[in-house]
Amino acid sequence: MLLVIDVGNTNTVLGLYYEDKLVHDWRIRTEIDHTIDEYGVLILNLYQTSRMKINEIKTISAIIISCVVPPMLNILEPLCVKYFNIKPLIVGPGIKTGMPIFYDNPKEVGADRIVNAVAAYDKYHKESIIVDFGTATTFDYVSPNGEYMGGCIAPGIVISSEALFARASKLPRVEFSKPKNIITKDTVSAIQAGIMYGYAGLVDGIVGRMKAEVKTNPLVIATGGLARIVAKEAKSIDKIEEMLTLEGLRLIYDLNKK
Repeated sequence: MLLVIDVGNTNTVLGLYYEDKLVHDWRIRTEIDHTIDEYGVLILNLYQTSRMKINEIKTISAIIISCVVPPMLNILEPLCVKYFNIKPLIVGPGIKTGMPIFYDNPKEVGADRIVNAVAAYDKYHKESIIVDFGTATTFDYVSPNGEYMGGCIAPGIVISSEALFARASKLPRVEFSKPKNIITKDTVSAIQAGIMYGYAGLVDGIVGRMKAEVKTNPLVIATGGLARIVAKEAKSIDKIEEMLTLEGLRLIYDLNKK
């Protein structure tokens, strides 16, 4: 089995593949102050809660990691060796992706952005814009020939909301959900409307500008934890692929395993 790990600034997503099938996936908090053993115990507990036996951990034969939080590699690399007896493959400079990267400095591109692009092109074989709703919201353009052409980055929904709650002392923290109306009659609904429809407008606005710049109509794919919620209101999104990053990690591992 292949264990894929996508480390984001807020959450870390793990997936377990049997050949090309995702059989389990988990989402945990990214905590750079956890020790190797704390993460090891956490992963073992995830196995147990998924009704998997501890000895099945021996069926993991390979691990690949995508990480945008460099200190986490100091935890995960030795963890993989200690608990799985496996040296993990790290997505970064020098790894084969099968995709040309047209960026001024390819080393600056977040690993997750490239992984998403690889998975999107492999599945649809089309020109596309990938919108990833994470700590930051990223917009990445893949050409009709399967080339990574770049994109843009916006503040994520959660950190934008946190900034509002922190700076406006009289405003309460609210759940991120769709209100009944855009013209609301109470403060909680007003905040929810502003966040929900404001972010949907941000997505549609950036996607529209990207389409205008390339003068075509790329397929727009949403991924990330909040993709399904925002996609209901953002008119520009065509497809939702919540496990796009995990699938991209599997593809990149297959390309590099020899």
